[in-house]
Amino acid sequence: MTNDRLPHARNWIDGAWHEGTATGTSYSPATGQPVGTFAEGGAAEAQAAITAARRAFRTGTWSRDRELRARALFEMADRMAERRDELVALLARENGKILAEAAFEVDLSIPKLRYYGALALAESGRAAEVKPGLYSMTLTEAAGVAGVIAPWNSPVVLAVRSFAPALAAGCTVAMKLPGQTGLVNGLLYEIIAATASLPAGVMNCFTESGNDGAPLLVSSPEVDVVSYTGSTMVGRIIMRNAADTLKPLSLELGGKSPMLVFDDADLDVVVPVLTKAITTFTGQFCMTGSRILAQRGIADELRDRMAKSLAAVRVGPGDDPASEMGPMIDRANAERVDRTVAEAAEYATIVERGGLLTTGPDAYYHPSLIEVADLNSPIVQHEVFGPVATFERFDDEAEAIERANATEYGLAASIWTRDVDRPLRVGRELQAGTVWTNTWAVVVDQFEEGGFKQSGMGRLNGLRGLGEFQEIKHMVHPAPRG
Repeated sequence: MTNDRLPHARNWIDGAWHEGTATGTSYSPATGQPVGTFAEGGAAEAQAAITAARRAFRTGTWSRDRELRARALFEMADRMAERRDELVALLARENGKILAEAAFEVDLSIPKLRYYGALALAESGRAAEVKPGLYSMTLTEAAGVAGVIAPWNSPVVLAVRSFAPALAAGCTVAMKLPGQTGLVNGLLYEIIAATASLPAGVMNCFTESGNDGAPLLVSSPEVDVVSYTGSTMVGRIIMRNAADTLKPLSLELGGKSPMLVFDDADLDVVVPVLTKAITTFTGQFCMTGSRILAQRGIADELRDRMAKSLAAVRVGPGDDPASEMGPMIDRANAERVDRTVAEAAEYATIVERGGLLTTGPDAYYHPSLIEVADLNSPIVQHEVFGPVATFERFDDEAEAIERANATEYGLAASIWTRDVDRPLRVGRELQAGTVWTNTWAVVVDQFEEGGFKQSGMGRLNGLRGLGEFQEIKHMVHPAPRG
């Protein structure tokens, strides 16, 4: 039974709307009050999505028709552009992002659909006469059915980042999105459903709060490749569950991004960007600038300025234009982060305490800054996934590199300096998939991103993002001279 007074979102499978095995409720992180309901998916919905995707791949022309794939992705971008403002407002209300960050997410998604629409028409195969009368060529083919599992922290762009290249490559898709953003998911499904040139069964989507459907996407022999964005812990589980079918995996996992600030950096530029690096998406971001590494010459000044900047951040509802940081996704996560900071006080120095703003049920949490020297400290080694940053000191480039590389993560890093050569010299030694110079969180469709070490495997964006969903076939054709 659904509540007629609240919006209700459904699942989209095999070209039709579906209710789930139950009805879930979505809550505002700003108030703790219900904002709508959604159809809860599970194993049955996952299997239906897989079955539809497999049939569409085997019997349709999707995998062989480049022009159709390009047309569908271009059209989907148009449909999303038409509902852009709705998506922004709903992300702010249900996900907690401030309006500017919600707009940032949606405005990354629309051109990404168009980029992969263009790549659907591109081909980079090779051909050669390798010996007299012996010809070889390589063809790229779609891997088959792609299972996509995307998280709640940026559900629109992280879903698009996986399913757009899958569709462009010629795969069909079974996608699971999380219950925390059930209404946003439903609006994304409406945009997909409104894409008239997308054949039934090519794109199948369901929302799940539990964990019955997602594991089926990983273990099913009818799913040929999996793209997952989320925690390192779950990434390891996915690798184990995918082993029996030896399916390829694309995993973007956790991060503990070091922000290296050298003595010659312009702190007037550094401080506001590092503040945003800690507070964007309320720190619920795999590329959050969660570790500030400061050279000793400027360390005291940077620490004091960062503490004042974080203390001044205006925390409020995501859809309030005055807010500079929204709530966390829910009260339970806000309380988890608060416990983490309280535990860190036993072995580190709390520079800016931050903390819960109220006694609930909202999820507001003010950002925290913690100075720590021991690299083995839990607050350094473990991803917090909230607006909390550590502050560490180093003497020279060698120590900065050693500290930056001291965790199991390797997703991203940022170098702040006015030395023209240092970013290349230091950046070459950092174990990270993306290294920014005097900036942060700049991501472009044409260039790949992904993690070193325990931050994942495979790449998203760029040509490699397409390649994650393709097989390469070597064709050999003897045609000797008569």
